[in-house]
Amino acid sequence: MLARLDLPSHPDLIVGISTGDDAGVYRIAEDLAIVSTVDFFTPIVDDPYTYGQIAAANALSDVYAMGGRPLTALNIVCWPQTGLPGEMLAEILRGGSEKAREAGVTIAGGHTVADEEVKFGMAVTGVIDPRRVVRNVGVRPGDVLLLSKPLGTGVLMTAFKRDRLPADQYAAAVRMMTQLNAGAAAAMLKYDVHAATDITGFGLMGHAFKMADGSGVTLVFEESDLPLLPGALELARAGMIPAGGTRNREFYGPNVKILDEIAGEMATLAFDPQTSGGLLIAIAERDATALLADLQNAGLSDASIVGGAVRRGEFSLELV
Repeated sequence: MLARLDLPSHPDLIVGISTGDDAGVYRIAEDLAIVSTVDFFTPIVDDPYTYGQIAAANALSDVYAMGGRPLTALNIVCWPQTGLPGEMLAEILRGGSEKAREAGVTIAGGHTVADEEVKFGMAVTGVIDPRRVVRNVGVRPGDVLLLSKPLGTGVLMTAFKRDRLPADQYAAAVRMMTQLNAGAAAAMLKYDVHAATDITGFGLMGHAFKMADGSGVTLVFEESDLPLLPGALELARAGMIPAGGTRNREFYGPNVKILDEIAGEMATLAFDPQTSGGLLIAIAERDATALLADLQNAGLSDASIVGGAVRRGEFSLELV
C-alpha cells in the first residue's frame, strides 16, 4: 500500500520508511537529531501492571535500536467505555510510567479513544547524534551477528493463553520482556556497529530479512547458537504456535533457505513474533567477542553470537 503513496522526503530526514527501520530520525542541528517512534498492542498477559511495563519497554526499544536516547513519551490508550474498571487502566498506566522512569523518560501526556479491544503503548521521542545513527542497513560481508535476548515469547505467550505455561517459564518470559534494551544500546555504541535492529513482531527472520535485503548481503544463522527462553523448544514442539508466526513464515519464508536437517520447532522459533525482543547487531569480527562480553556484563546473560554475513547469494537468509 505504501507503493501507492508519495513518500515524504526532506534533506534533514535522515531515516524515513524506505528500509522499514525501527524509528524515524530528523536532523535539527549538525550534532543533534530527534528519533521518533510509536508502538502499541493488545494485552499479552493478564496482570495490567505487567502489561503496562512490557508495552512501554517495547515502545522504547525502537529508539535504543537506532542508538538513540529516549527523552519523552506520550501514552496511547484504547479502552472500552463500559465493562472494565478504571483501576485496571490505572495499573496499566502505572506500569508504563514506572518503566519510563527507569529509562529516564518523562511522560508528557497522551491520547485515549473508546475501543472495545484494549490497547496500550507509547509514542516516544529521543535524541541522537546524526553522525552516529545505527541503521538496519549497512551490514558487510564478514560481519558477525549478535542477538542480545533469547527468542520464544510468541510461543510462550500462546501457551500462557492456553493454560499450558508453567509459572517459572512465564516468569522468565516476563523478565525478558520487561527488560529495557538500554544496556544493549550502550554496549553497542562503544563500537563501530555496522547495523542493528530490534526483534519484535516480524520475528528474527522478518527483521533480519530487512537487514539483509537493505544491505545487499546474505545473513547466515547457526541454528544451534540461537538463544531460547526456557520451555520454548518443547512448547513449539507441542504446537503452541501463534498465528503471527504462521503469517511471518508465509510472508518471509520464500526468502529463507532452511537446511533439511533443521528441526521443525527451531524453524518455527526463527519466525516466532517477539514482544520487546532483543537487538540484532552486525559488527566486524574483530570486535564481536568484546561486544558479546559487554552485553553479558550489562545483564544480558543470554546474549549470543548467532551467525554472520556473507556475499549475497540466492537467498537473503539461511538457517543452517
